[in-house]
Amino acid sequence: MRAEQNGYLHAIHSPDDLKRLPSGSLPFLAKEIRERIIHVVQKNGGHLASNLGVVELTIALHRVFSTPKDKIIWDVGHQCYTHKLLTGREDRFDTIRKKDGLSGFPKRSESIHDAMDTGHSSTSISAGLGILTGMRLSGDSEGKVVAVIGDGAMTGGMAFEALNHAGDLAKDLIVVFNDNNWSISPNVGGLSVNSNLSKLSASVSKLTTTRFYQSLRKYIDRGLRGIPFLGYKLYELFIRFKKALKAVVFKETIFSELGFEYVGPIDGHSISRLTEVFEAVRHLHKPVIVHVITQKGRGHSLAEVNPTAYHGVSPMVAVDGKIERKSVMTFTEVFAESLMREAEQRSEIVAITAAMCEGTGLSSFRESYPDRFFDVGISEQHAVTFAAGLAASGMRPVVAIYSTFMQRAVDQVIHDVALPSLPVLFCLDRSGLVGADGETHQGLYDLSLFLSVPGMTLLAPAGKEELPLMLAYALTLDGPCMIRYPKDACLPLGEACSRPIEKGRGVFLREEGGDVLILSYGASCAQCVGAADLLEREGVGADVCNIRFAKPIDEEWLLDSCASYRTLIIVEEASSIGGIGEYLIALISRYHADIDLFHFGVPDRFLPHASRRELLSSVALDAEAIAGRVRLCLAERETFGSKSESWGYQGKE
Repeated sequence: MRAEQNGYLHAIHSPDDLKRLPSGSLPFLAKEIRERIIHVVQKNGGHLASNLGVVELTIALHRVFSTPKDKIIWDVGHQCYTHKLLTGREDRFDTIRKKDGLSGFPKRSESIHDAMDTGHSSTSISAGLGILTGMRLSGDSEGKVVAVIGDGAMTGGMAFEALNHAGDLAKDLIVVFNDNNWSISPNVGGLSVNSNLSKLSASVSKLTTTRFYQSLRKYIDRGLRGIPFLGYKLYELFIRFKKALKAVVFKETIFSELGFEYVGPIDGHSISRLTEVFEAVRHLHKPVIVHVITQKGRGHSLAEVNPTAYHGVSPMVAVDGKIERKSVMTFTEVFAESLMREAEQRSEIVAITAAMCEGTGLSSFRESYPDRFFDVGISEQHAVTFAAGLAASGMRPVVAIYSTFMQRAVDQVIHDVALPSLPVLFCLDRSGLVGADGETHQGLYDLSLFLSVPGMTLLAPAGKEELPLMLAYALTLDGPCMIRYPKDACLPLGEACSRPIEKGRGVFLREEGGDVLILSYGASCAQCVGAADLLEREGVGADVCNIRFAKPIDEEWLLDSCASYRTLIIVEEASSIGGIGEYLIALISRYHADIDLFHFGVPDRFLPHASRRELLSSVALDAEAIAGRVRLCLAERETFGSKSESWGYQGKE
């Protein structure tokens, strides 16, 4: 609990407490909430600008609707901090994004007020429509469902698929379109909705949500349809006339043509106006869009000026609010520099991202080569097939997407890129254990998803020397390639990693004739070298081989490399099911039955939020744990003889 107890926020333990507050206190509550969010996010890290923009909106929603009877679904969910503060979690808010603390996203296991687990974009309307349909089918005719979508999520194709279906079902779904003209970077695309609608439109929207207007409209509609012979013709003409008038005067055709009642634009920072509108629309018996205009980063001067930089911040913000920078380069930064060098030499290289320009390190590329940079919005499927088209026309597209978001475009990778064997390079940032964003953002499944795709090359740099080499190598290939790397410091690992890339072959990082060989790739190599150093102090000789490739692997080279060892350990920071460990154990055991084989991967369960270091420790993939497991393997060999195992260590509960 906080030390100070003199405000409104500490007294709110549920939305019922919020409803009892006098209206005049709400602006002061909003100020308190912003101060609380800023204080905690500067300490813990997290999503700052997006949460500051929805404080009044969240207050108004909980003043009108009654969760958990009513359901509020937050698209992406990274703007749910005010929601958490108002639903009984204020006393634990200091733990957000910390190990064993509150999640930074909605989580059903955390609160009855969280209707859906979320973390990816453009899902809220589909989920909301499903929940509402289920409620009505099960006999609940009173509960309401509100889907809050914004921060660029409306650029995702799934949102429009859901809008189309919702209009067809004509159920009373309420969609709140939080229009701040931003996703993480500024919104792009012809479907971006114009926020500068006229005051006349807002006034008419206010009128059309009243019960009097809705009753009058039903009366007129019923009267027209009741005219003998011509009734339905006249009714259809009347509806067409209304749509045409709206298209000319109010520019609402995107939503109204899909069958939604449109209300807006509404000042998203006026609690009284928002409350009035929500009270009105909760009585409508049709799908409705409430278009609210908010300011991302509101209440934090630096976040208001630069919402992109303050969308998500690390726990490194100084007292003056300025974001501090680490001196060590990250994998993302090394990728960005390497791509710029390649682009200077080759004009056919183009870069594509899905609303993650800054996060994937492409800001410099965008500034230097604006005609060769494409931000497609939150549309990963389109990004991949768009890249396929570019490759088919002779370009060399580089698609930079987070590993966890690449899951959304598996079919496009297989159907549009791999089948025609097009030279598209996918750079998968945030692969492996990601940290404080939790289950929805762990980049553990890309290998399982894409290893089986014919013709796919999969590379993973171990350190600073390898990433530029792998990027240059990948850009020479005639087919698709993926390079995966984590959200972590990109440290040098020595001369061996500077050697040229040879197809399917790796390099030894330690080769001193030990009895144990540790095979790994990517960022795990640094942990394996650390483990070998620890074992050496105890008199256990362990060599380390960085295999570089997850696919293809030169089987003859690999079998020769491990032939002289009695114990072989395979370590990978990926799912233990479907990773390369299973393949390597099958291959090596077929030709070297006398080698004891062990596989250390990430367990077959979803991992909660914690720091990257804590996560590595929890699944026994840090240097200390790897060394300990090697000792255990050697002890078991002495006791029980040869064996082969794949260990998906279940971790510390």
